[in-house]
Amino acid sequence: MTDFAAIKENARKMWSTFAAFETVTGLAAPELVKFAGVQKGDHVLDVGCGTGVVAVTAAQLGARVTASDLTPELVTRARENSAISGFDIDFQIADVEQLPYENDKFDFVLSQFGHMFAPRAELAVAEMLRVLKPGGVIAFSTWPPELLTGRLFILTGKYGSPPPAGVSSPVDWGKVEVIRERLGEKVKHISFHRAQYGNPAMSPSHMRILLEKYIGPVTAVVKRLEEDNPDKLTLFRSEVDVLLGEYFENNTVIQSYLMTRGIKL
Repeated sequence: MTDFAAIKENARKMWSTFAAFETVTGLAAPELVKFAGVQKGDHVLDVGCGTGVVAVTAAQLGARVTASDLTPELVTRARENSAISGFDIDFQIADVEQLPYENDKFDFVLSQFGHMFAPRAELAVAEMLRVLKPGGVIAFSTWPPELLTGRLFILTGKYGSPPPAGVSSPVDWGKVEVIRERLGEKVKHISFHRAQYGNPAMSPSHMRILLEKYIGPVTAVVKRLEEDNPDKLTLFRSEVDVLLGEYFENNTVIQSYLMTRGIKL
């Protein structure tokens, strides 16, 4: 039987170093907030909030914002970012599969590259829709499997351990047909939009080193291969460099993503 508690504990540790990427994910946050249609006075929940880039961006518009994440270190950083920016945002450590909020509470439920890492997609969807008011908007950003970050996660999976039984693949959240199926009949007027941002880097290898240091799934694969199979690690790094090179131009790695928006019935 799959130990989901252990999976989540591992995820907490794995993503604890992600704060180093907040300046670039912060570039994507306004796109999601605008695409969702957040306005002054709206009650917004940011799920899998990370360091709070979406939450702070929504607060800039005058929204009342609540946010949560599974990883304590990221919530601590999110609180710091909120305080620095001068906003009063309610941050909590919480699991998207079991959100600590009442039914039909929020006008908007947003997630930027967060909820997609929940091990059971069906529970994450159910919880996000449970706390959303009827007529409210669910909107999220995800990584399609055919674009850079989706391909990176697929490559990482190739060299890493196979996922336990019953665990959803994060990149499935980047497939339009899967999203439609998961939102199902509880959501109407589903729409999609693609956007991108640039991650500064002096070369593909420079970007890979950042990924190895701060992106948990990549860090885990590198650590395991360093101990078990150094030759395979060399091959993994070579493949990552080639992949990043496809998206490298003008000292920037271009990262494209998918945004989804729908209205709860």
